[in-house]
Amino acid sequence: MYRVMLVEDDARLADLVTEYLAGYEFKVDVVSRGDEAVARFKAAPPDIVVLDLMLPGLDGMLVCRQLRDITKVPILIMTAREDSYDEVSLLEQGADDFINKPVQPRVLLARLRALLRRTQNKQASDMLTFGALSIATSDRTVTWRGEPCVLSNTEYKLLLVLAESAGTVLSRDALLKKMRGIEFDGLDRSIDNSISKLRRKFDDSESEKIKTVWGEGYLFSPSAWL
Repeated sequence: MYRVMLVEDDARLADLVTEYLAGYEFKVDVVSRGDEAVARFKAAPPDIVVLDLMLPGLDGMLVCRQLRDITKVPILIMTAREDSYDEVSLLEQGADDFINKPVQPRVLLARLRALLRRTQNKQASDMLTFGALSIATSDRTVTWRGEPCVLSNTEYKLLLVLAESAGTVLSRDALLKKMRGIEFDGLDRSIDNSISKLRRKFDDSESEKIKTVWGEGYLFSPSAWL
């Protein structure tokens, strides 16, 4: 069930939307004032926000901007003909899509589903998973066997570069260029030191997960991360 935060001061419209979406496995949390929206969002984060523009307490566009500063959750704006904002302004302030009033429930449902699909596809593209290893590039978090793994900035960059080229041998020169934009001078041992640290953190004493290919470089073995 998806969670929707509906910021709307029209109680009749809010009830209509809540009842309709409930039939399609959407749980709606209604907020009737603009100045209460951000606090409610933080208390009970939804999967998507549906936001009216004309609100008591705080203008909907300001609410949109404040929400966008703290979240990447999709925001769908409900607009009326008399609203002064144009579509470009809405998008520039952080909205992901908009729907015109009077709202048709079927159209609203279709827009919500489309936005959620888009968000899920993006999240999937932001995640690299190999067995028990997960790397979330959106927030630079790494999970190993269900537990967060703390890496230094260098270790994270090195792991990401290797994982993005899984199954391909990368030389020290290629690794340094991808990580720092510099060439290997034959003396820099930072790559080797960071590889050793990664192996310790990921129980790779046999060098099966990150293999050394003598004379060539290192290879991230995607099938070894179990």
